[in-house]
Amino acid sequence: MTQRGERPPLDVRRLGRLSYAAGLALQERLVDERKRGIIGDVLLLLEHNPVVTLGRNARPENLLLTGELLKARGVELFEAGRGGDVTYHGPGQVVGYPILEIPEGKRDVHRYVRDLEEVMIRVCGDYGFAGRRIAGKSGVFVGENKVGAIGVRISRWVTSHGFAFNVNTNLSGFELIVPCGLRDQGVTSLARLLGNEVGVEDVEDRLERRFREVFSI
Repeated sequence: MTQRGERPPLDVRRLGRLSYAAGLALQERLVDERKRGIIGDVLLLLEHNPVVTLGRNARPENLLLTGELLKARGVELFEAGRGGDVTYHGPGQVVGYPILEIPEGKRDVHRYVRDLEEVMIRVCGDYGFAGRRIAGKSGVFVGENKVGAIGVRISRWVTSHGFAFNVNTNLSGFELIVPCGLRDQGVTSLARLLGNEVGVEDVEDRLERRFREVFSI
């Protein structure tokens, strides 16, 4: 059990491919344990089976197919309980779920989101691309195309949900939705930017390294 005010070491868990339901259940358990001080901070890195998730601010018009039609294509549909609009997760996309207790003095939701963006911006730089923010829109873009999405939940300053970084993602999955409600930007991946597939383990290594840098943990 961690002591109050003590910054515990970060526990990074690489889970491979996990269903969205299993990932959600795991987050809920870890959030409860983090609030009670049973565990320290955790970063989950994983991939999901094809799924469309609806954030608390999801607009119906941004879901382009019904749940039945999605199911017929092998894509699940979930209400996620996070912030943001609608997004797609699938194999080849690294999803990061930080279960952190934000320390006093840093308890600012916007700052937390900007820090998650900074993690992905630095990883883009590792591969030779200038990741950037676009004012008024969460996530990370290369040019006008989104490479990393963010949707978070914070309860009693313990975080869940997080970020999704497109590595070798089949981008046709995003054609099922208006990603994050953005009609004037496209979606890209590291594989598309580089012209070849990228090792997911290498990307996870870089995400972990940059996450530790940005959050000093």
